Amino acid sequence: MLFTSFQYLLFLPAVVLLYWILPVKWRLPMLMVASYFFYGSWIPAFLLLIIPMTLLNWLWGKVLYKSVSQNDGHKKLWLGLGIGANLLCLGVFKYSNFMVSTVDSILHLVTRHDPGWAVNVILPLGISFFTFEFIHYLFEIYRGNKPIDSFVLFALFAAFFPTQIAGPIKRYPDFQAQMLTEKKLHLSYFDEGVPLIIIGMAKKLLLADNLAVLVQMGLSDPTAYGAPELWLFAYAFAFQIYFDFSGYTDIARGSAMLFGYHIPINFNMPYIAKNVSDFWHRWHISLSSWLRDYPFIPLGGSRGSKWMTHRNLFLTMALGGLWHGASWNFVVWGVFHGLCLIVHREFVEWRTQTQILKEFFASKVWNVLSIIITFHAVCIGWVFFRMQNIGWAFGMVKKMVTMHPIYSPVEAHHFLVMKPDLPVVVPVVLIMVAALLLQNFPVSAMNENGTFKRLAAPLKAAFCSFLILAMVTFLPDSAKPFIYFQF
Repeated sequence: MLFTSFQYLLFLPAVVLLYWILPVKWRLPMLMVASYFFYGSWIPAFLLLIIPMTLLNWLWGKVLYKSVSQNDGHKKLWLGLGIGANLLCLGVFKYSNFMVSTVDSILHLVTRHDPGWAVNVILPLGISFFTFEFIHYLFEIYRGNKPIDSFVLFALFAAFFPTQIAGPIKRYPDFQAQMLTEKKLHLSYFDEGVPLIIIGMAKKLLLADNLAVLVQMGLSDPTAYGAPELWLFAYAFAFQIYFDFSGYTDIARGSAMLFGYHIPINFNMPYIAKNVSDFWHRWHISLSSWLRDYPFIPLGGSRGSKWMTHRNLFLTMALGGLWHGASWNFVVWGVFHGLCLIVHREFVEWRTQTQILKEFFASKVWNVLSIIITFHAVCIGWVFFRMQNIGWAFGMVKKMVTMHPIYSPVEAHHFLVMKPDLPVVVPVVLIMVAALLLQNFPVSAMNENGTFKRLAAPLKAAFCSFLILAMVTFLPDSAKPFIYFQF
């Protein structure tokens, strides 16, 4: 069931009510069962994957902790085997199709004969997210943290339905502490959680899904447009994916809050980042910190030479791109961001060692200019993220960077073909302008500095009522799955 579906609007209140009326000892088992029901409502067979993986990692954590506590010399082996088992499972379900099709393409290129190899492995929902949480769990035990004794608590850590499908990626010491704390019903849970859910749904339904109309219109055939139109479509997708994913996160955080659980923010106004490094401190924060703590630091982080640091950045972002999807466009997207981070480090080093333009780099003009440059670099990256056809993606980026052609002769034909859709497109463009305002206030205020929570209750109620009315008025014809559900 989608967060924005009618089924979820029935499921969530029922589980919340049951949670608070049950005796304390039954709350967590009930929440675990409800989470498995939520996951199984998509395809029940998926439970045959997540439950055995959960049991395996729970038992493996105990074995690893025993090895660590006894310092028997085999702890690295147990850690490696545990991580390998998780990655193998992720690889089979997520990358089998990709690897077989890649080998098939290579053989066709070399032998001029198409082997026709193909597999059709269905990607289970959320496998990337709960696999990363399992790997994090094993790493933390290896570093000395105690494992979770109760299978129910460990299963709930992995299956907690607000974060189960698309994160944020939880850290088990923090979440375990919340599970072990006896909670009492507080009105503040609902005062904070319900507005978060409403704002998240508005970001998804009112903004992301309407922007999707414009994105699909342009990126279904980017060869038919000139550079200015392609930039517009790139801008539209940048805000679509932001409002889609941050909307999901808001609903997840709000839903968790109704049970008294605090899930960390996953976004911090990413499009005002001053550089690409700052962007990754603001975008998908739980994944960024995971990539930093596990692939990047174990590879050596920034402790070695400049070349080693650049290598570690490049590999980490390439792996981050591949994590997003089994397709070459995601790998290129990750590589692009890895190169951007390397260029940024080189630029910072040059800027600190030279006196050229020192006053300019300290000025407000450079502050604004750096935000604009970073945003456009991120938008170029989004082209590779969105376009599975690599040839079209590179062609689109070439047009955007060179600003050629300004006008495409095919546009007149497309204008006539799309004329019936103009009543939809015009409000979408206006929504983009409204989205800029909504991004900064009160959404960011609520998520980052708590301003929204300090507003008077009538003002909060009025704003939420306005969002509900806007959603009813501008609701798309059909609900679209969240973009990050495919990962």
